[in-house]
Amino acid sequence: MAQFTTLTARAMPLLVNDIDTDQIIPARFLKVTDKNGLGKVLFCDWRYQETIPSVDAAEGATPRADFVLNTPTYAGAKILLAGDNFGCGSSREHAPWALTAYGFQAVISTSFADIFRNNSLKNGLLPIVVDAETHATLIDLLEEVPDAELTIDLESQSLTLPGGQSITFPIDAFARNCLLRGVDQLGYLLTFEEQIKAYEEVQHV
Repeated sequence: MAQFTTLTARAMPLLVNDIDTDQIIPARFLKVTDKNGLGKVLFCDWRYQETIPSVDAAEGATPRADFVLNTPTYAGAKILLAGDNFGCGSSREHAPWALTAYGFQAVISTSFADIFRNNSLKNGLLPIVVDAETHATLIDLLEEVPDAELTIDLESQSLTLPGGQSITFPIDAFARNCLLRGVDQLGYLLTFEEQIKAYEEVQHV
């Protein structure tokens, strides 16, 4: 899993409430095991003019010019500013896979579905919860300055706007520790491998 410490990047607004995991990554792609390819079909049914039956078919698909992922202004954005209740619906780890494969490293919303939030944290995608006032401020900022950059500091759990305004966001302490180290749950346990071996040797004496 990629290490997350600090990130300064542009944000892309997708201000739709209740975006569920089937909109993030349609169910027909759940048999795919290559995480890297999923970036091409992120928000697939909103993103392309025709129905895409497979990941490979996305290569020649016609993008919808009015969909935000196809807007040159936001090309290369690594932060997604989403509407409320992002990631609701069915449980599928492919949702954060698709978001990270596209290039997103963080999603900002006023709330996340619990399963999506947990899956994201286990896959290197940082879900940041802000209050409604901060969310509105971010919307206004991106409307006025579409290429504005935000800074996320996971160590201090802070989100800083271009003008210097800083907001603290909550995150589970264990998940934060894993992201800062760049390890998943198994990787975290393996950091104690030497202690485990030493304990086993003592127990077998």
